[in-house]
Amino acid sequence: MLRLFDAVPDRYHGLLWLGAGAGLRISEALGLEDGPRCLDDEHEELHVVQQLRYAPQEYQGGFYLSTPKGGSAGTVDLDPMVASALRRHMQEYPPTEVELIDVTSGNSVRRRVPLLFTTTHKNPFTDRTWSAEWVKWREKAGWPKENGGFHALRHFFATTLITNHVDPKEVQRALRHSTLQITLETYVHFWPRRERRRGVVGGVLRAAASGQDHR
Repeated sequence: MLRLFDAVPDRYHGLLWLGAGAGLRISEALGLEDGPRCLDDEHEELHVVQQLRYAPQEYQGGFYLSTPKGGSAGTVDLDPMVASALRRHMQEYPPTEVELIDVTSGNSVRRRVPLLFTTTHKNPFTDRTWSAEWVKWREKAGWPKENGGFHALRHFFATTLITNHVDPKEVQRALRHSTLQITLETYVHFWPRRERRRGVVGGVLRAAASGQDHR
């Protein structure tokens, strides 16, 4: 994964941190805006409440903000390394205000949104524009074509938590899955296998029987 930092331009390193260090999907990372709506440095929290979408047939201008996939909005811990990377990013590449339609409340509202990540021309990324850039960076980094999308960073985030024995409920919360079952079914092959406990019940019964014999 570290090869990506060499291949991806510096202005987009914050996106890599959000994927690998916070488990955000690309649409969620591209929809992040400056301010307490999304970033809470004081409490070291990241509010994942919106994603950037593009549908020119439905919305004037094409771009809009909707709630995250599958109702997975939520607040996650903002790792100090990720927070530091975002602060540096905003110092070197200040947020760009873009007029977007926001439908996260259920109503369609047009507002100025200070996006953290835009193209070099200070425009939001369309799905096609992002994919074209990612393919170039991925190939430069030597990443596989299959399963080598930005989403692989979210899987890296999840499997790192799992293999470091983070409680499954905490993994579910970090990934913002609606149920623990989704987390377990998605990552069942990565969960460390515990050693089989042989003779546990028999040992307890023997101890109990032994205690009775001495009465």
